[in-house]
Amino acid sequence: MLKAFLRFIATAGLVLCVAATAGAADQSVASAGQAGEATPWHFGAGVSAGRLTPVMLEGSVRYKAATLHVAGFGFHKGANDFWCGIRGNIGWTFLRDFPFNLFLGVGGGYEFAEAPNEMHRAVNRANNAMYLYPYNYKELLDITADLRINLFGVFTQISFPAYRFKDHDAPDFSWRVGYLMEF
Repeated sequence: MLKAFLRFIATAGLVLCVAATAGAADQSVASAGQAGEATPWHFGAGVSAGRLTPVMLEGSVRYKAATLHVAGFGFHKGANDFWCGIRGNIGWTFLRDFPFNLFLGVGGGYEFAEAPNEMHRAVNRANNAMYLYPYNYKELLDITADLRINLFGVFTQISFPAYRFKDHDAPDFSWRVGYLMEF
């Protein structure tokens, strides 16, 4: 986990260097091409898929380059068959006036998934006792370093955990793919 986090920091540093040089060009293009933006506020809504939570509704608020993303959703089908999650991050959007932009920030969230395990249920039935839990579950509560790449609203987000408060069978990093429409 530490290796992955250090790789993320090195990649983020490289991206920041590239974004800083492109950001300077972005400022000169924006000042030469426009007298100013109509409004510095932008809002977004969309949907994403990833892990641990399979589907999330996305929302965002951006003031100039400072951006807040919030995502969450849940599903309940019955006892021991549900999932839920909420995740948010705040950070800086580079190249925000172009169709391609990068977001670097810090985030956090809680995700929980529980699903029936028929093999465990069969073992318990065969032994007339409860030796195994009749379900599988995963749980995660963490603070993360986030990288989001966006092209025409389609985004990919990778979150590397900086600190985990709660961790049960959780992956080393989380990812999301989705679409976010800004207006």
